[in-house]
Amino acid sequence: MTHPHAALATPEAEHAGTTLARTPLDALHSHLDTHLEATARVWFRRALDEAAAHPGTHGPISVWELRLAEAGRRCGSRYADAARVLILRAARADPASLARVYFQGTAEERRAVLHALPHLVSGPDALPLVEDALRTHDTRLLAAAVGPYAARHLDAHAWRHAVLKCLFAGVPVDEVAGLEQRARADAELARMLVDYATERTAAGRPVPRDLQRVLTLTDPAALTDPAALTDPTALTDPAALTAADPDAPTPHLHRADPPGAGSPRRPAHPHGKES
Repeated sequence: MTHPHAALATPEAEHAGTTLARTPLDALHSHLDTHLEATARVWFRRALDEAAAHPGTHGPISVWELRLAEAGRRCGSRYADAARVLILRAARADPASLARVYFQGTAEERRAVLHALPHLVSGPDALPLVEDALRTHDTRLLAAAVGPYAARHLDAHAWRHAVLKCLFAGVPVDEVAGLEQRARADAELARMLVDYATERTAAGRPVPRDLQRVLTLTDPAALTDPAALTDPTALTDPAALTAADPDAPTPHLHRADPPGAGSPRRPAHPHGKES
Protein backbone atom coordinates (compact mmCIF):
# COMPACT_ATOMS: atom_id res chain seq x y z
CA MET A 1 0.00 0.00 0.00
CA THR A 2 1.24 3.47 -0.79
CA HIS A 3 2.41 5.46 2.20
CA PRO A 4 -0.38 8.01 2.82
CA HIS A 5 2.09 10.87 3.24
CA ALA A 6 4.78 9.79 0.80
CA ALA A 7 3.92 12.70 -1.48
CA LEU A 8 5.51 15.04 1.04
CA ALA A 9 8.92 13.71 0.07
CA THR A 10 8.62 14.48 -3.64
CA PRO A 11 10.05 17.60 -5.27
CA GLU A 12 6.58 18.40 -6.64
CA ALA A 13 5.06 18.34 -3.17
CA GLU A 14 7.97 20.36 -1.84
CA HIS A 15 7.02 23.14 -4.25
CA ALA A 16 3.37 23.02 -3.10
CA GLY A 17 3.07 25.88 -0.67
CA THR A 18 0.17 24.59 1.42
CA THR A 19 1.00 20.87 1.63
CA LEU A 20 2.48 21.20 5.12
CA ALA A 21 -0.29 23.47 6.34
CA ARG A 22 -2.90 20.91 5.30
CA THR A 23 -1.18 17.85 6.79
CA PRO A 24 -1.87 16.88 10.44
CA LEU A 25 1.20 17.48 12.60
CA ASP A 26 1.27 13.92 13.90
CA ALA A 27 1.39 12.72 10.29
CA LEU A 28 4.27 15.10 9.57
CA HIS A 29 6.14 13.78 12.58
CA SER A 30 5.62 10.18 11.51
CA HIS A 31 6.71 11.03 7.97
CA LEU A 32 10.01 12.56 9.13
CA ASP A 33 10.68 9.69 11.51
CA THR A 34 10.24 7.33 8.58
CA HIS A 35 12.20 9.21 5.93
CA LEU A 36 15.04 11.05 7.66
CA GLU A 37 18.43 9.41 7.65
CA ALA A 38 19.64 8.14 11.01
CA THR A 39 21.85 11.12 11.88
CA ALA A 40 19.20 13.64 10.87
CA ARG A 41 16.56 11.70 12.82
CA VAL A 42 18.63 11.88 15.99
CA TRP A 43 19.13 15.62 15.55
CA PHE A 44 15.42 16.14 14.85
CA ARG A 45 14.29 14.28 17.97
CA ARG A 46 16.78 16.18 20.12
CA ALA A 47 15.59 19.48 18.64
CA LEU A 48 11.98 18.63 19.53
CA ASP A 49 12.96 17.67 23.08
CA GLU A 50 14.90 20.92 23.53
CA ALA A 51 12.02 22.99 22.21
CA ALA A 52 9.53 21.25 24.50
CA ALA A 53 11.82 21.68 27.53
CA HIS A 54 12.63 25.35 26.84
CA PRO A 55 9.66 27.00 25.11
CA GLY A 56 9.25 30.74 24.92
CA THR A 57 12.13 33.20 24.88
CA HIS A 58 15.33 32.63 26.85
CA GLY A 59 18.01 35.27 26.40
CA PRO A 60 18.64 37.00 23.08
CA ILE A 61 17.59 33.87 21.17
CA SER A 62 15.98 30.59 22.24
CA VAL A 63 17.61 27.26 21.63
CA TRP A 64 14.69 26.20 19.45
CA GLU A 65 15.21 29.25 17.24
CA LEU A 66 18.79 28.11 16.68
CA ARG A 67 17.45 24.71 15.66
CA LEU A 68 15.13 26.37 13.13
CA ALA A 69 18.19 27.93 11.52
CA GLU A 70 20.02 24.58 11.47
CA ALA A 71 17.18 22.53 10.02
CA GLY A 72 18.16 22.92 6.37
CA ARG A 73 21.72 21.76 6.98
CA ARG A 74 20.70 18.95 9.35
CA CYS A 75 17.64 17.55 7.57
CA GLY A 76 18.17 18.64 3.97
CA SER A 77 15.99 21.06 2.03
CA ARG A 78 13.38 18.41 1.28
CA TYR A 79 12.45 17.92 4.93
CA ALA A 80 13.54 21.18 6.55
CA ASP A 81 10.20 22.98 6.31
CA ALA A 82 8.37 20.11 8.01
CA ALA A 83 11.04 19.91 10.72
CA ARG A 84 10.73 23.64 11.40
CA VAL A 85 6.94 23.45 11.67
CA LEU A 86 7.23 20.63 14.22
CA ILE A 87 9.88 22.50 16.21
CA LEU A 88 7.55 25.50 16.37
CA ARG A 89 4.79 23.23 17.64
CA ALA A 90 7.08 21.66 20.25
CA ALA A 91 8.11 25.16 21.42
CA ARG A 92 4.42 26.08 21.73
CA ALA A 93 5.16 29.23 19.75
CA ASP A 94 2.52 31.89 20.32
CA PRO A 95 1.68 34.70 17.86
CA ALA A 96 4.36 36.98 19.36
CA SER A 97 7.05 34.29 19.01
CA LEU A 98 5.93 33.46 15.49
CA ALA A 99 6.08 37.14 14.54
CA ARG A 100 9.63 37.42 15.93
CA VAL A 101 10.80 34.38 13.98
CA TYR A 102 9.05 35.58 10.84
CA PHE A 103 10.40 39.12 10.79
CA GLN A 104 13.91 38.19 11.93
CA GLY A 105 14.24 34.93 10.01
CA THR A 106 15.30 33.81 6.58
CA ALA A 107 12.84 33.18 3.74
CA GLU A 108 12.84 29.49 4.70
CA GLU A 109 12.01 30.28 8.33
CA ARG A 110 9.28 32.69 7.25
CA ARG A 111 7.79 30.00 5.06
CA ALA A 112 7.77 27.56 7.98
CA VAL A 113 5.98 30.09 10.18
CA LEU A 114 3.27 30.51 7.53
CA HIS A 115 2.90 26.73 7.24
CA ALA A 116 2.57 26.50 11.02
CA LEU A 117 -0.13 29.16 11.44
CA PRO A 118 -3.21 26.95 10.95
CA HIS A 119 -1.72 24.44 13.40
CA LEU A 120 -0.75 26.91 16.13
CA VAL A 121 -2.96 30.02 15.95
CA SER A 122 -6.74 29.76 16.26
CA GLY A 123 -7.65 33.44 15.87
CA PRO A 124 -6.70 36.28 13.52
CA ASP A 125 -3.72 37.46 15.61
CA ALA A 126 -1.16 36.35 13.01
CA LEU A 127 -2.83 38.00 10.01
CA PRO A 128 -0.07 40.67 9.76
CA LEU A 129 2.35 37.88 8.81
CA VAL A 130 0.11 36.69 5.99
CA GLU A 131 -0.41 40.26 4.80
CA ASP A 132 3.34 40.84 4.76
CA ALA A 133 3.96 37.67 2.74
CA LEU A 134 1.32 38.70 0.22
CA ARG A 135 3.28 41.89 -0.48
CA THR A 136 6.39 39.96 -1.55
CA HIS A 137 7.50 38.67 -4.95
CA ASP A 138 8.72 35.35 -3.48
CA THR A 139 6.38 32.81 -5.07
CA ARG A 140 7.10 30.12 -2.46
CA LEU A 141 6.27 32.58 0.31
CA LEU A 142 3.10 33.58 -1.52
CA ALA A 143 2.08 29.95 -1.89
CA ALA A 144 2.57 29.37 1.84
CA ALA A 145 0.62 32.55 2.67
CA VAL A 146 -2.61 31.45 0.94
CA GLY A 147 -3.04 28.31 3.01
CA PRO A 148 -5.84 27.35 5.43
CA TYR A 149 -5.07 30.17 7.87
CA ALA A 150 -5.66 32.79 5.18
CA ALA A 151 -8.78 30.98 4.03
CA ARG A 152 -10.20 31.20 7.55
CA HIS A 153 -9.17 34.70 8.53
CA LEU A 154 -8.60 37.01 5.54
CA ASP A 155 -11.63 39.19 4.90
CA ALA A 156 -13.24 39.10 1.46
CA HIS A 157 -11.43 42.20 0.21
CA ALA A 158 -7.96 40.97 1.21
CA TRP A 159 -8.66 37.43 0.03
CA ARG A 160 -9.64 38.61 -3.46
CA HIS A 161 -6.39 40.57 -3.65
CA ALA A 162 -4.50 37.41 -2.62
CA VAL A 163 -6.07 35.41 -5.45
CA LEU A 164 -5.23 38.13 -7.98
CA LYS A 165 -1.67 38.32 -6.63
CA CYS A 166 -1.27 34.57 -7.21
CA LEU A 167 -2.40 34.96 -10.82
CA PHE A 168 -0.11 37.96 -11.29
CA ALA A 169 2.92 36.16 -9.83
CA GLY A 170 2.29 32.77 -11.44
CA VAL A 171 1.46 30.89 -8.23
CA PRO A 172 -0.89 27.98 -9.12
CA VAL A 173 -4.35 28.54 -7.67
CA ASP A 174 -4.23 24.97 -6.35
CA GLU A 175 -2.23 26.57 -3.52
CA VAL A 176 -5.20 28.73 -2.48
CA ALA A 177 -6.93 26.88 0.35
CA GLY A 178 -10.70 27.11 0.32
CA LEU A 179 -10.74 28.48 -3.23
CA GLU A 180 -13.92 26.78 -4.38
CA GLN A 181 -15.87 27.74 -1.27
CA ARG A 182 -14.76 31.37 -1.12
CA ALA A 183 -14.86 32.11 -4.86
CA ARG A 184 -18.32 30.66 -5.41
CA ALA A 185 -20.81 33.34 -6.55
CA ASP A 186 -18.33 36.13 -5.76
CA ALA A 187 -19.36 38.76 -8.31
CA GLU A 188 -16.71 41.25 -7.17
CA LEU A 189 -13.95 38.69 -7.68
CA ALA A 190 -15.40 37.98 -11.12
CA ARG A 191 -15.21 41.69 -11.98
CA MET A 192 -11.58 41.87 -10.88
CA LEU A 193 -10.70 38.79 -12.93
CA VAL A 194 -12.42 40.12 -16.03
CA ASP A 195 -10.66 43.48 -15.67
CA TYR A 196 -7.30 41.74 -15.38
CA ALA A 197 -8.06 39.52 -18.40
CA THR A 198 -9.12 42.58 -20.38
CA GLU A 199 -5.85 44.32 -19.57
CA ARG A 200 -3.81 41.26 -20.58
CA THR A 201 -5.71 40.84 -23.82
CA ALA A 202 -5.43 44.54 -24.71
CA ALA A 203 -1.67 44.34 -24.16
CA GLY A 204 -1.40 41.30 -26.43
CA ARG A 205 -0.48 39.03 -23.54
CA PRO A 206 -2.02 35.60 -22.85
CA VAL A 207 -4.54 35.24 -20.05
CA PRO A 208 -3.32 32.88 -17.30
CA ARG A 209 -5.10 29.54 -17.63
CA ASP A 210 -5.88 29.56 -13.91
CA LEU A 211 -7.87 32.78 -14.32
CA GLN A 212 -10.51 31.02 -16.38
CA ARG A 213 -10.67 28.27 -13.78
CA VAL A 214 -11.33 30.74 -10.94
CA LEU A 215 -13.78 32.71 -13.06
CA THR A 216 -15.94 29.63 -13.56
CA LEU A 217 -16.31 29.37 -9.77
CA THR A 218 -17.79 32.86 -9.58
CA ASP A 219 -21.09 34.13 -10.94
CA PRO A 220 -20.32 36.62 -13.75
CA ALA A 221 -24.06 36.96 -14.48
CA ALA A 222 -24.44 38.64 -11.09
CA LEU A 223 -22.19 41.56 -12.08
CA THR A 224 -24.03 44.85 -11.77
CA ASP A 225 -22.02 46.41 -14.60
CA PRO A 226 -22.36 44.26 -17.77
CA ALA A 227 -20.03 46.66 -19.61
CA ALA A 228 -17.19 45.32 -17.46
CA LEU A 229 -17.42 41.96 -19.22
CA THR A 230 -14.95 41.52 -22.05
CA ASP A 231 -15.54 39.40 -25.14
CA PRO A 232 -16.02 35.85 -23.74
CA THR A 233 -13.88 34.41 -26.52
CA ALA A 234 -10.88 36.30 -25.12
CA LEU A 235 -11.18 34.24 -21.94
CA THR A 236 -11.96 30.87 -23.51
CA ASP A 237 -9.77 30.84 -26.63
CA PRO A 238 -7.26 28.00 -26.00
CA ALA A 239 -4.61 29.97 -27.86
CA ALA A 240 -4.96 32.82 -25.39
CA LEU A 241 -4.99 30.67 -22.25
CA THR A 242 -1.41 29.62 -21.61
CA ALA A 243 0.38 28.83 -18.40
CA ALA A 244 3.14 31.36 -19.02
CA ASP A 245 3.90 34.34 -21.20
CA PRO A 246 6.84 33.32 -23.44
CA ASP A 247 7.65 36.96 -24.21
CA ALA A 248 7.81 38.09 -20.57
CA PRO A 249 8.58 35.36 -18.05
CA THR A 250 9.58 36.29 -14.51
CA PRO A 251 10.81 39.87 -14.99
CA HIS A 252 7.33 41.39 -14.96
CA LEU A 253 6.88 40.18 -11.38
CA HIS A 254 8.79 43.37 -10.57
CA ARG A 255 6.88 45.74 -12.83
CA ALA A 256 6.01 49.02 -11.18
CA ASP A 257 2.60 49.53 -12.79
CA PRO A 258 -0.24 47.54 -11.23
CA PRO A 259 -2.63 45.35 -13.23
CA GLY A 260 -5.26 47.61 -14.70
CA ALA A 261 -2.96 50.54 -15.48
CA GLY A 262 -4.23 52.25 -18.58
CA SER A 263 -7.58 50.46 -18.39
CA PRO A 264 -10.86 52.38 -17.93
CA ARG A 265 -11.70 50.14 -14.96
CA ARG A 266 -8.51 49.40 -13.07
CA PRO A 267 -8.78 46.26 -10.92
CA ALA A 268 -7.54 46.07 -7.37
CA HIS A 269 -3.78 45.91 -7.10
CA PRO A 270 -2.69 42.33 -6.28
CA HIS A 271 -0.22 43.58 -3.68
CA GLY A 272 -3.10 44.50 -1.43
CA LYS A 273 -3.40 48.18 -2.36
CA GLU A 274 -6.33 49.87 -3.98
CA SER A 275 -5.58 51.10 -7.49
